[in-house]
Amino acid sequence: MSSTTTAETAAGSTAMADFGRTTSRWGQATMIAGLLISMAGPLYLVFASGLDIAPAQLWIAFAAVAATFGIMWVIEPIMYYPVLGPAAMYQAFMIGNISNKLLPAALIAQTNIGAKPGTKRAELAAVVAICGAAAVHLVSLAVFVGLLGSWLISVIPPSVLLVTRLYVLPTVLGAVLVQAIVSMKQPRTTVIALAVSAVVVFAVVPLAPSLAMVSTAIAVLATVLLAWFFRNKSRIAAPTTAHLE
Repeated sequence: MSSTTTAETAAGSTAMADFGRTTSRWGQATMIAGLLISMAGPLYLVFASGLDIAPAQLWIAFAAVAATFGIMWVIEPIMYYPVLGPAAMYQAFMIGNISNKLLPAALIAQTNIGAKPGTKRAELAAVVAICGAAAVHLVSLAVFVGLLGSWLISVIPPSVLLVTRLYVLPTVLGAVLVQAIVSMKQPRTTVIALAVSAVVVFAVVPLAPSLAMVSTAIAVLATVLLAWFFRNKSRIAAPTTAHLE
């Protein structure tokens, strides 16, 4: 390796280290600021609006929400981190609509440039893709909702609106699934995930309907455990040679 290549590699590693420190610092600060802003309204209602809300009522409400969605607080970061990376995770959880907007954008960007999820190159691609997805989302909201929303609803036939509600989300999620399979190139894990999902949907939930709210968490955890247990133990990861790979 020439001295020029060595210097470029060192400079790239230093730049990525600086990028990681910067995104971690500002990402944490931004998330905390977002949390405080989002809590400002509820805190005002509790302490300054005169609604006479007892602390016990707050804890009961929190327990009800945590019992329903608490498992996702752990599962969602595990699901998204391997594809998005740390920097894009801050963006994703601040913006929202991760599974049906931000994750597809990141996967498509990584596929188009040939970046394998989990690498530094893929992390940068995810950051840029999420910026683009958020910009497009804001512009489309301003135009098609803010300016033309009422008019569009009035001219679209009710039958089309019904079809849209029924099939748009499955279509988007189906495309995300296919894109993830193509990008990851992990046939063993893909088969395990599909099999586990089928068992959960067609066997576990019908037999125990009370588990429907945590069915996603069950499928994710079971897939992770089975994929690890049935992994190819003889496979040795190739050493990293490029500073962005």
